[in-house]
Amino acid sequence: MLADVLATPGLIWLILTISIAGIVRGFTGFGTALIFVPVAGIFLIPEKVIAVMAVTGMFSAAAVLPRAWKHANHREVGLLALAAILTVPVGLWLLGLIDREVVRWLVAGIAGITLVSLVAGWRFARQIAPLGLLAIGAMAGLVGGLTGLTGPIVIMFYLAGQSAVASVRGNTILFLAILDLVLVVNLSLSGDMGWPEVLLAAVLGVPYVITSLIGQSLFDPGLERTYRVAAYAVIALALLSGLPIWG
Repeated sequence: MLADVLATPGLIWLILTISIAGIVRGFTGFGTALIFVPVAGIFLIPEKVIAVMAVTGMFSAAAVLPRAWKHANHREVGLLALAAILTVPVGLWLLGLIDREVVRWLVAGIAGITLVSLVAGWRFARQIAPLGLLAIGAMAGLVGGLTGLTGPIVIMFYLAGQSAVASVRGNTILFLAILDLVLVVNLSLSGDMGWPEVLLAAVLGVPYVITSLIGQSLFDPGLERTYRVAAYAVIALALLSGLPIWG
């Protein structure tokens, strides 16, 4: 079975992409799915991309979550995650009904909208009410189940707010860790994830954890602008390389 995993089409590109994503995830708290999913979609079917992304994300969470935990707003993330847990199964159900190429265009579109919003510096000043948090979480879960991009909705919400960068990083890392677990459970129950996906995630998880720790060691709230610019550039490159027009 390991031999089959090592024979995965584009494995070297998947390893390279997840390694870059790990550095970005380590110092920003987000970006893994935005970087990995568009590229992985070239070589793997959407269900496998989501399964591998979720399991690999759990490896990274084990490495970076302890430091992020103390900066996270647990109540706020809890509300977001509660709603997302309910909508992830809906997104996975829709994934089984939609053509693969359509899903790849959705991934590209969502990643593109997220990137443009972040680069444009869109901001809001007011406090979001609990119902608003539930709505944001529900949308994140739906999009995450359908495309594997569990983070963009919540990323836009936090980066558009007034929270300090350490809090943004902590909240997104905690939220994504919860959603990765939810996706793994749902995919296992539906039969869309088995040992081949777990083994592939384990192979990718080794460089991912290492680079996530490297990225975490580089994190400095005082260099927020530098890190954001670097993350946006890598996300843009991955988005372009993952467009369905390349095959």
